[in-house]
Amino acid sequence: MVSLSSAKISQRNKTIFRNLDFKINPGEFVFLIGKTGSGKSSLIKTLYGDLIIDKGEGKVVGFDLKNLKNKEIHLLRRKIGIVFQDFKLLQDMTVYDNLDFVLKATGWKDKIKIKNKIHEVLDLVSIEIPTEKYPFELSGGEQQRIAIARALLNDPQLIIADEPTGNLDPETSQNIMKLLKKLHERGITILMATHDYNMIIKFPGKIFQCEKGEIFEVVPKNN
Repeated sequence: MVSLSSAKISQRNKTIFRNLDFKINPGEFVFLIGKTGSGKSSLIKTLYGDLIIDKGEGKVVGFDLKNLKNKEIHLLRRKIGIVFQDFKLLQDMTVYDNLDFVLKATGWKDKIKIKNKIHEVLDLVSIEIPTEKYPFELSGGEQQRIAIARALLNDPQLIIADEPTGNLDPETSQNIMKLLKKLHERGITILMATHDYNMIIKFPGKIFQCEKGEIFEVVPKNN
């Protein structure tokens, strides 16, 4: 699903990773941990085509990151669902229009199919709210569920969640984790960057740590 080999990744002329090897197999649930500035966000941006690989090799959901053309980035992102800490919902659009906008931007035209797909993903994330509401009328947990629904619109093989519980209270965070685990059980590969070690303990997965320009697997002591 994800494979980086001897990859060099830079941001703003600063080398973040010089010789990175990193792999995620289909069907895995992977936590990415590390201090602020350790490179988590740079790695995530590379995986969805926002940063390029300077050297080495990289593949994500079948796309060659080293030779990724600008016109291919939107195709890559159709196969990846991306969830952010701050939701990134369009505040001047209703819940329905937020989801409708994404589908139309990715080539959907049939209004009936669009409507059915929107209701399908909202059902999948277990949220029942009027779709004519605006994001600012929703709680943080509801907004994150809408953001996850948006990530599911094009049936992604991989969901990348960047601190998805970072702005949420503990109980809401746990509910969002349960949702991500449910999606994982449906066969979606999950990569989640987090600072929340309680979630890692409660919802076990593979753990990788970013530190000093390297990424290495962490094996919990109780294993």
